[in-house]
Amino acid sequence: VHARGASAKGFFEVTHDITHLTCADFLRGPGVQTPVIVRFSTVIHERGSPETLRDPRGFAVKFYTREGNFDLVGNNFPVFFVRDGMKFPDMVHALKPNPKSHIQENWRILDFFSHRPESLHMFSFLFDDLGIPQDYRHMDGFGVNTYMLINKAGKAHNVKFHWKPSCGVKCLLDEEAIKVGGSNHSHATKDLYDSIASGNYPEWNLFVQVMDPAHEDKFDFDPLDVTKIWPEDILPLQPVGRLVLNKNIDNFFNENEQIAFCPAIVVPGVHYSDDKLLQTRIFSYADSQRHRLDQTICSCRLMLQNVLTTTITMKGFMNFMHRDEEVNYFPSRVESGSPC
Repeated sequence: VHARGASAKGFFEVTHDITHLTCADFLRGPGVQTPVIVRFSTVIHERGSPETLRDPRGFAVKFYTREGNFDLVGNNFPVFFVRDGMKFPDMVHALKPNPKSHIQENWRILDFFSHRPESLHMFSFLFDDLGIPQDYRHMDGFGVNTYMLINKAGKAHNVKFHWKPSCGVKCLLDEEAIKVGGSNHSHATKDLYDSIASGNYPEWNLFVQVMDPAHEDKFDFDPLDVTKIWPEDILPLQPVGRLVLNKNIDNFFNENEQIAFCPAIVVPGVHYSDDKLLQTRIFSYADSQRHRLDQTICSCRLMLQNVLTTTITMKGFMNFMHRDEEVNYFPSRVESGSPC
């Protein structure tokens, strides 16, 4: 999934103080800037497919913080098709082309989702006018899953992340999508690249919804159910910062095809909730990426962090890192430092 995509670089700047919510260093105060790389994508369709097909869009952000990388891997809709991560492979198989004809067929999609009524919420977004974004600059982004922010006192808060484009949300109707896709099947990639090259930098504002974990049982729905939204009249959006993309990538293969985002990659002050789909994503993304990129994923330039980390993983297939340590286990009285 997410085979068709486009990436760009930039920075995230904190605009509002949320140190009462988190001790994360990159959120330590207004004015703090953190380098980022962002990848937008379609979800189901293949590389080279038109960017005008009705499909969710991926919105993945990698923050290169002083404490390590933080990957916020989301979509342009606030909910998802299924809440049970074990159903995700079957969901993808149903949405992908028929293995016999290699044609995406509606009967297969309806057959599967007729057994998953919780998917109706996601379909209400997908088949709304929001279903085909005009381009990547004019679409929302959501962390989708529920995360936890932890402050210096150890107090945890459940949060949902929201990206709102400064230029507003714009979408295509079916007839417009056919026309745009017929003239240029890479229109969204071109729009993103040309906008940055001309100095018209795309920008999003980051907001969070905050919930006290002690209040989870006080709602008439499960707040950790990824097929549900948090009502904004009860849990309002709180501003955090802004994301600006001001640099195009230098090489499409190296910085778009080889990049990998994983929800398991967090920093101190950011943690996982008991969201069942998130718990599945934590292990499945890394497993899939090692299959796609093999062991070189650990040494890929885009994955490297701005902070020195310790790992006890050595040797192995396609491992080109030069290591001279004698201790490859943890804990140890000889060498200090926790493994990443």
